[in-house]
Amino acid sequence: MCEKHDPLAAIIAAAMPQVAGPVGTARPAEQVSTQQVIKPVISNVHNVLAKEPEQQASRRRRLWELGHACHCPLVGVGFPLGVLRKLVDKVTNGKVVADDYEVHVGAVTECATRNRLSEALQKELERRYAPVLLRFRNAKTSAQVAELWRAAVAAGDVAGAFWAGLTHPRCSSELEEQMCRDLHMVQHQAGACVRADISKFNATLEDNKRLAHDLNKAQQRATVLMAEKASDAEKHGAQLMQLRAQVVGKDSMIDSLKVELEQLRESIPGLETRAKLAERLGQMEERERAMRNQIAELRLELARAAEVPAAPAPVQEQARQVVEHVMKMPLRLSDRAVLCVGGRNGNVASYRELIEREGAQFAHHDGGLEDNANRLEASLAAADLVICQTGCISHSAYWRVKDYCKRNGKRCVFIDNPSISSLARGLEQAGAE
Repeated sequence: MCEKHDPLAAIIAAAMPQVAGPVGTARPAEQVSTQQVIKPVISNVHNVLAKEPEQQASRRRRLWELGHACHCPLVGVGFPLGVLRKLVDKVTNGKVVADDYEVHVGAVTECATRNRLSEALQKELERRYAPVLLRFRNAKTSAQVAELWRAAVAAGDVAGAFWAGLTHPRCSSELEEQMCRDLHMVQHQAGACVRADISKFNATLEDNKRLAHDLNKAQQRATVLMAEKASDAEKHGAQLMQLRAQVVGKDSMIDSLKVELEQLRESIPGLETRAKLAERLGQMEERERAMRNQIAELRLELARAAEVPAAPAPVQEQARQVVEHVMKMPLRLSDRAVLCVGGRNGNVASYRELIEREGAQFAHHDGGLEDNANRLEASLAAADLVICQTGCISHSAYWRVKDYCKRNGKRCVFIDNPSISSLARGLEQAGAE
């Protein structure tokens, strides 16, 4: 057993006289009696000896100072098996081949005396449960120690509290026995809980096995799907690169065509003039077709007029007066095309006679009632002067005539009343302007 140097014992030994003789020699009787009544030479040694019981009462007990009944539960709950085996290996300077039970029994046996193993166990307990020891240090009575122990049992953390309570200076023998009893029951309950936990653990292992199997299948499916997605993404990436290349090629072709077009335009002098002439030619052709249509319509109207009996003398006289009045207007209609849009069908013949006497070409369009509305714009394009009968025309035809004449700068005379006199006054006003 390893004994440590005790400073108090050294002081007492130094103060005592050397009364013992050499080994093997007998001491005289008077010397023996003198040794029994010798007093300490140092005056404070007696005081130290007198204070020793009080100091022992305030000092925490060591592991080897506890009762043997406390060693087994203390080693069992205070040290995990791995830590206990490691400490035993360290003390023995080797590797212990005994099983866990034998290691436990050996450690419990060594705790009865002070030796290297018990000192190592004492040091490990002090280090491991230092926070609990600080909490128990505030207890001043046995009742306070018991209260702290009961709180630790209720919380389920008994290892550190068991060590701190047993070694506390105020731990009585009754409290020590009660703590051992409580720990015994806690160990029984822990065993029952362990058995229940083992059942739950086995069930959890089965669930884990099943879930691992399902997870493996899900991972395999995910791997297949990721491979398919990667293949699709690769295909789409290749298609995207092809499309980008095609777009770049088309953009390059467009740029080259633009350059070539500019070069062609620069190489052909008067290209813009030719384009305008071509557009003007198309307009003239359209106007020619419109005039041919008007000629065909006029021929039909002439054939119809030949079949109609001659107008009464008063109407012819009125027309003649109007014509004479128009002859006096400053408006020159000779060799000009006049288009009359709207009006009454009965007055069309009078309109025609009035206009054609001035040497102009007369054309009529009813605004889309019977004539084709799509040919109105062609008729407007072929006319030099437009007469719009606002009182006998649809709103659509009126706005089309007005918009066309405004856009093309064509002269237009608007007449509210479809009578011949109103036409004459309108032409007169147009000539005055």
